[in-house]
Amino acid sequence: MITTVLSICLFIIFALLSSLHVYWIFGGNWALKQALPTKNDVEKVTIPGIIPTLIVSIGLALFGLYYLLKSDLIYLELPNWIISFVGWMIPILFILRAIGEFNYVGFFKKIKHTTFAKADTKIFSPLCLGIGIVGLIVQLLV
Repeated sequence: MITTVLSICLFIIFALLSSLHVYWIFGGNWALKQALPTKNDVEKVTIPGIIPTLIVSIGLALFGLYYLLKSDLIYLELPNWIISFVGWMIPILFILRAIGEFNYVGFFKKIKHTTFAKADTKIFSPLCLGIGIVGLIVQLLV
């Protein structure tokens, strides 16, 4: 029962994150300033285009689909090794994202004064850590 609830929560989070990326693909600007790392609040570290944003959106949607499968609300026949691999990969990926790359992203970043860095510290890194921990719990309880 607890894995079903946690899996549904992760599905909703991934669906919302995927939808936000689709919104950005179609020109939306809400939260975009906070979502992209900058060196000094002006100079962006990277400016992802439509294709990379679409790839992230699809990836997030697939992660959500995985947790919808784990909730047993839908069924899809997949080899056990794929289910196991993905079940470990998603939480590890998000825990690594929370730790960061030690410059602009994650709890251990050097650049901490920009708009992105502040949002990353308050929202993005804790969200990634939470996703990673809940994903590990789901994986370990099944």
